[in-house]
Amino acid sequence: MVMTREEFTEQMSAVIRPSTKEEFGELFDKIDVIQDGFIDWDKVTSFMLLDLNEKDERTKSLVIPQWKNLRLLSSTHKDVIQHVTFLKGSSCYLTVSRNGLLGIWGENLKLQRTLQITTEAVKLKDLWVTTLVSLPNVNKIAVAFTSKEVCFYDLNSEQGLSLQYRLHGLLGTVICMDYWYNPHDGNEAILTLGDVSGQVQAIAFTAALISLFERPASSPEGEEATTVTISWQELASGYHKCCYTLKHKLHWKEWVKQVAYSSSLDAFISSTTNNVNTLVLAWREKIKPHLKTTSFDIAQGINAFDFHSRLNLIATAGINHRVCLWNPYVTSKPAGVLQGHSASVIAVQFIMERKQLFSFSKDKVLRLWDIQHQLCIQRIAGSFPKSLDFQSTLYFNEAHRRLFISFNNQLMLLEMKQETSRKVTSHKRAVTCVLYNSVFKQVISSDAGSTITFWLIDTGQKIKQFTGCHGKAEISTMTLDTTETRLLTGSTDGTVKIWDFNGHCHHKLSVGRDRAVDISQIMVLKRTILVTGWDRKITVFRLSSLTQFFVLPSEWKGGVEHQDDILCAAFSPPHTLVTGSCDGEIVVWNNSTETASLKIYLDPQKSLKSKSDTLVLQQPLSSAGRTSSIRHTMSVADFYDSDTECNNAITKLLFLEARKNTSVTGGANLVSCGGAGYVRFWNTFKSQLIAQFEAHSGVGSIIMTIDKMSQYLITGDIAGWMKIWYIQDYCLSSSESKVTQPPTLIRSFQPHDDCVTSLETCMRSSCLLILSSSLDCRVVLSDMHGTTIGTFGQEKHWQIENASSHPKGEQNQDKNMSQREEKVDILKKKEAPALEVEPSPNSPEQATLVMEGNEESVNMISPWENTILGKNYKESKTQKRKKYKFFNGKALQNSFGTFRSLKIGTLEKVVEMNKPDFVLNPDKYFGEMTEEQCSENLKFPSFSKTLKAVFDENSLFPKEILDREQKARQLCEQMYNEGKRKRNKKQAKLKEK
Repeated sequence: MVMTREEFTEQMSAVIRPSTKEEFGELFDKIDVIQDGFIDWDKVTSFMLLDLNEKDERTKSLVIPQWKNLRLLSSTHKDVIQHVTFLKGSSCYLTVSRNGLLGIWGENLKLQRTLQITTEAVKLKDLWVTTLVSLPNVNKIAVAFTSKEVCFYDLNSEQGLSLQYRLHGLLGTVICMDYWYNPHDGNEAILTLGDVSGQVQAIAFTAALISLFERPASSPEGEEATTVTISWQELASGYHKCCYTLKHKLHWKEWVKQVAYSSSLDAFISSTTNNVNTLVLAWREKIKPHLKTTSFDIAQGINAFDFHSRLNLIATAGINHRVCLWNPYVTSKPAGVLQGHSASVIAVQFIMERKQLFSFSKDKVLRLWDIQHQLCIQRIAGSFPKSLDFQSTLYFNEAHRRLFISFNNQLMLLEMKQETSRKVTSHKRAVTCVLYNSVFKQVISSDAGSTITFWLIDTGQKIKQFTGCHGKAEISTMTLDTTETRLLTGSTDGTVKIWDFNGHCHHKLSVGRDRAVDISQIMVLKRTILVTGWDRKITVFRLSSLTQFFVLPSEWKGGVEHQDDILCAAFSPPHTLVTGSCDGEIVVWNNSTETASLKIYLDPQKSLKSKSDTLVLQQPLSSAGRTSSIRHTMSVADFYDSDTECNNAITKLLFLEARKNTSVTGGANLVSCGGAGYVRFWNTFKSQLIAQFEAHSGVGSIIMTIDKMSQYLITGDIAGWMKIWYIQDYCLSSSESKVTQPPTLIRSFQPHDDCVTSLETCMRSSCLLILSSSLDCRVVLSDMHGTTIGTFGQEKHWQIENASSHPKGEQNQDKNMSQREEKVDILKKKEAPALEVEPSPNSPEQATLVMEGNEESVNMISPWENTILGKNYKESKTQKRKKYKFFNGKALQNSFGTFRSLKIGTLEKVVEMNKPDFVLNPDKYFGEMTEEQCSENLKFPSFSKTLKAVFDENSLFPKEILDREQKARQLCEQMYNEGKRKRNKKQAKLKEK
């Protein structure tokens, strides 16, 4: 079934009334990502799967916690840790070991002190502590011993730990306890006990804030002076009026592993490892001292349980490797079973707010479950201590988001990271590169996890994703071929792969020859693929040699010319190639002959000696006689701060392709950037450094990009800041003194929180847009105003047509620049022509350019401008910068360009013009064959020979599905033709009759 846009909107609006045709039209455009003009079931299902997958990933990012590295807390425990808890009143953590050593930890998890707990009835060497529970409303702790005693200690005592009550005479050793108190009435509290004889006993306090138990009349006024000894028989007989006891024996002769009291159920919950009466719920009856019980029989028994009062679910840690979820009122079968553990589950605990569940098994595997979907969303294993036999306890403090797991006498900590789920990210790992495909109108991004993602630039919609492109190695760089139908990726594993847009790898180029090397840049030319970044020489692959899947590099004829590793390269037709290295050296090559013709570099050694940078230009002779060289030395003392470390590494080289006459005017045709935040403009024809300025101060290395019209320079630094510079009229001609003033700064903004890794420009809907990627895992689309249009991966898609328009081309530039000048009152008319005096880059009066009247500026405004002295200084400097144009005594419109200071008059008529020699004798000047002429008919051998199937962007599905769709269409056509023939035959017979 195939539907056009009109058919889809009409039928959908007829079926679903509240929506409009415009909304269904937008939905159609989202489904028809390749703009075929029609959709079918394959496209609809593909859109639904991608959309659901995107929402699922976003949901996971919201619910799955991120953990810090596992920590081993240094403690003095020499025996098994029996219990871990948090005391709210004192804001400290308590740990107790079997030998009675109590550890008190601060909120910063530093051990503050240790106390030895003992009792007079049993010697220390024969005494074991079985469990501990905190009584936060009265700031006490209760400790159970193997001597069938429970001791109550006061933490407010001057001695640090004072024994107030000693409860003895219990029938069995208490091995588990639980304490609950009424948050609205602290006097009401319940202490639940479980022992080795199968008894579940509870002490219900009615005046806990006053006294847990009644003290004898003969005791002194200071409660801390003596210890009150209480027998269980006294409590059971009702002697103590401030409390009473409850109990049941349904677990008779079985060890009670865990007890708890739930106020929402008003019931006591207890468990054993027996498969009969495994889980017991006991309700209190009014007046009667006995408890009414209900039991759950669970196969093989359970080790632990936890209760979620909001979900009304009990989670059990089964010995049969299962985690079961029970409704307290349904004993026949569990409400859900969580399967995944391969060993006995020994602990479970709910995260109340997140509605998630921890489970920990005997094989040291920690799982986190989503209760609503009953799915395991996280598994942590392999990081815990390696011990065959161990005793463990699990405690999660939800307020501090800390998970404690003990292994014998060791205490491990897993701490959640701060919630960053509201921050939109494009990739799970740091984004390393971003490209724009102008053929398919798509954005391509790669990350450190070897994942490539494709996005629609008009909406930000994710359309496909390739994972594991280079295994687990990081993708360091990418580029497109000249037809933009092949993607080349370079990785830290030392390989370059050539992909089509269906995810098929056609070739694997071995750059490092089976070594892991860094690849910084890939360039695809008409006959070669050049790779830089790991050596002092260029690695070259001939396109004619791409006949096999695995390809080895060819020999670069020029050999080694650099003294350090090559980081970047740039190419200008017909045959000019430049490369930049770590030491700041630039080598100019003839790409046709693969020979070096010029070296340009800043000499750091002379810079340190003379406290100024020295520009050294080496121009080797032709290959026939390269024994001598011409060295030109020029002082540029103002170009570099000699007090800082010399860092001239070149990270990016770009040709100003739109400048066609730089060889005649002597202006700059090459831009470089890199170390110390500097940008340099060069003229490769005259071997001259034209200008240098500090684009980003004090941030180290930077990167950059330039639009195709060479109007704007965009720079980015390691702090996430980006700057837009207007360079159309910058360094158009040479001068004796080098330019130190920066070009006009249009905008400075910070779209990222971390280092900017890649920049790209593109033109969409008459807007020049900026693509930027960063280590903060985001790919951001911005306009030339510095406004963020959107982050790829955000839930709400944008419409690129709604973005503010921006001037394109040279025709609109002067008009828009003059509008900006009028808004900021920088350029005005004078009575005589004068050169524009540009302000110092560090001057406090430098104003920011406002692109829109109502737009809030994102630039930082200096407080200097708000002072009286600053305003006067700014006004005086503005008057100096006013410029005027005249023609026949009348003021002209503000001009902005290289020849803005020329006096314009009436041109004289030229009677006769002598033609130049290069017009009369073109062979003399243009006889040499260029690379473009030599390779006009050169074909791309790899794509024609190795392409297994015709590239088809009309579908995102594999070849099998496409074949099936083609067969279905052919079958429909056959059936239609057969039906038509039958109808024609019937009509012919009717006519004959």
